[in-house]
Amino acid sequence: MALVRRLKLLLLVPIASQLSAAPTATPAPAPSSPPSAPMSLAALKQLEAGMWQLDIKGRAPRQVCVSDPMTLVQIEHEQPGCSRFVIANEPKSSTVHYSCERAGWGRTTVRVETPRAATIQTQGIARNAPFDYSVQAKRLGACGAQLSARR
Repeated sequence: MALVRRLKLLLLVPIASQLSAAPTATPAPAPSSPPSAPMSLAALKQLEAGMWQLDIKGRAPRQVCVSDPMTLVQIEHEQPGCSRFVIANEPKSSTVHYSCERAGWGRTTVRVETPRAATIQTQGIARNAPFDYSVQAKRLGACGAQLSARR
């Protein structure tokens, strides 16, 4: 019986001290990569800016002007303000998980073949539906030259 009373006291003392202590605010953890913070990925640094063609099996080729190769990580979610988390940062391959509030998320791996060619594997959820596909990306030239050639 004495042992039970001692155990109760041992258990109650920490609880009582927590109750009497003033509550302290716990700081929220900082996000691993705030949306406004620039990200530096070794593989993507090798890619040249300019007009890129994205070839996805079963879809018409799409051309995009890429001023920052980081945009190739979010080809399914083109909106700004998504949070990103780097999973792998290798010289020829980078993998990023990103989340876009109320728009979905994705996990993308960019494998650099040359400064003008890359393979992009992306999967996730967009518009409340899953996606999973591979993209052959190749640089066509400067953005201004391509735009004026199309006019």
